[in-house]
Amino acid sequence: MMDNLRAAANHVVLKIILGLIVLSFVLTGVGNYLIGGSSDYAAKVNGQEISRAQLDDAVGNQRSRLQQQLGDQFAALAGSDGYMQQLRQQSLNNLIDVTLLDQYSKKLGVTVSDQQIKDAILATPQFQTNNQFDNAKYLQTIQGMGYTADNFAQLMKQQLVSQQLAQAYGDSDFVLPVETQSMSQLVLQERDVHIATFNTEALAGKQQVSDSELQAFYDQHKNSFVAPEQLKVSYIEMDAAAMQGKTQVTDADVSAYYDQHKSEFGQPERRRYSVIVAKDDADAKAIDAQLKGGADFAELAKAKSIDTLSGKKGGDLGWMEPETTLPEFKSANLNTKGQTSGVIKSDSGYFILRLEDIMPEQVKPLADVHDSIVDKLKQEKALDAYYALQQKVSDAASNDNESLASAEHAAGTKAQHTDWFTEQSIPAAINFKPVVQSLFDGSLIGHDGAPGNNSDVITVDGDRAFVVRVDSHKAAGIKPFADVKDQLTQMVKRQKAEDQARVDAEKLLTALNAGKGDDALKAAGLSFGNVQKVQRTAQPSDFEQNVYALAQPTADKPSYGISRDPQGNTVLIKLTAVTQGKLPDAEAAQFNQQLQQTSSNNTFDALLGNLRQQAKIKLGSAAQNQ
Repeated sequence: MMDNLRAAANHVVLKIILGLIVLSFVLTGVGNYLIGGSSDYAAKVNGQEISRAQLDDAVGNQRSRLQQQLGDQFAALAGSDGYMQQLRQQSLNNLIDVTLLDQYSKKLGVTVSDQQIKDAILATPQFQTNNQFDNAKYLQTIQGMGYTADNFAQLMKQQLVSQQLAQAYGDSDFVLPVETQSMSQLVLQERDVHIATFNTEALAGKQQVSDSELQAFYDQHKNSFVAPEQLKVSYIEMDAAAMQGKTQVTDADVSAYYDQHKSEFGQPERRRYSVIVAKDDADAKAIDAQLKGGADFAELAKAKSIDTLSGKKGGDLGWMEPETTLPEFKSANLNTKGQTSGVIKSDSGYFILRLEDIMPEQVKPLADVHDSIVDKLKQEKALDAYYALQQKVSDAASNDNESLASAEHAAGTKAQHTDWFTEQSIPAAINFKPVVQSLFDGSLIGHDGAPGNNSDVITVDGDRAFVVRVDSHKAAGIKPFADVKDQLTQMVKRQKAEDQARVDAEKLLTALNAGKGDDALKAAGLSFGNVQKVQRTAQPSDFEQNVYALAQPTADKPSYGISRDPQGNTVLIKLTAVTQGKLPDAEAAQFNQQLQQTSSNNTFDALLGNLRQQAKIKLGSAAQNQ
């Protein structure tokens, strides 16, 4: 239940206009609202001008914010002139509100010191790195938004003044404990109801309708019977994977591939080295002298090498393939097991190298890799054949644009044919975005009775391609009366049933309120069901709203009303008991705070409304231009 109060405190005006985080204004375009001027104005507020440039900047920033939030969905909204005009009007209204608040703050003498502005900038999280103010980040951010340090400071001053004004009005509101108790009882209230249901489906089955009634309903609701655009299509599919099963590979092909690609089927020569790394040339030469004197390489590596990782393993670097061997190792030209290099200088320092072992190149026999080569060659041949077939079919479809006959001959297969379908019911075999776009963009459809065109080759995911042709086309339009007569019959019967249920319910409600309900209910074949507990929800249904609109029952007399259930049936409501809610003590303080915030929002709303009523606001030509 606390969610209801939290939702109530989510006040749009305070969020959009004032906001307690200063940068939220900046990032949504409020930063430009109080700067600049032009003779081609959007509005004048008590003589203070809001320029076209200010409004255009506000709209642009709002567009950018919505684009980031909605992504591709915003493109559809932006295409609506009505929506964009509404967006422009909202932006202008926000500018006017901010200007009014700024003027009122000056009238009250609300001021902000330079130190307060500095503190606000330093405390803004978007200007911090590791919780510390980052001057470079600050300058980069405001410059990216088109501000200098001076005019950004002026902007911050305006926002802080507005905050002080909002806080002043918010702090003046308070909620008495008795108000908190009363509101919590109302919000958490529970109601006991019984319902009697008029079964609309059963009533609809008893209704009679005439053709004239159906025609009248059809004429009044034609827009409810719009038939979407429909197509019948022929298509030829080319599938590289399917062609792979038909591709032949000979033993000669396999042997030739094996001979040309032996490196793919074996392990190249590998060498194993050990190394001692010294800190300078003198140490390296001293170690080299010890080795020449018969010292053990592994023991020296452990004792002397500054590369501790290899040194712990006696200098061992493991096996290396040619492509992973350092150039210095190769240039040492060590070819005999146990051979040691002299001192080698490199970019990494000074080191001495020892060749521990050589593993010759190894190649898997043809028999071991025969099947994998066959699969690879089949795939390559299938792809070659697939691309060749695409070109062949494309040429045929282009040269003979009257039908797919020539393309069928080139493909060596017959075209497939679909039944009627719409853009919302694409057959699975051709349900690929590039194919659907080609079919419904209008380019393949003939006009004024002329035949349509063959498509170009359309490639889709999975190495598949299509050539398509529209065989028949039905433009979007109103469905004929005869096609929707059955649907009309059901709809009119349903409407008549709902009307009858409403009338019958009103009669029964009158009888119930007059104390004669029992006989009336019995005559109608209805009765009230078992008790249902109804509580308020964040987004109440019509049924819940109707239940809570009923007067509280007395000890000897329930309250009655009419509503609809989730299935659309008309229902009689019998309210028998109301239980006041009780707020847990642990949540009382938070509940009171939410109420106080709601009260503050209402007070601020009233202030803003009063400022608008008293202000002289004149709209300019830029208010409408886009």
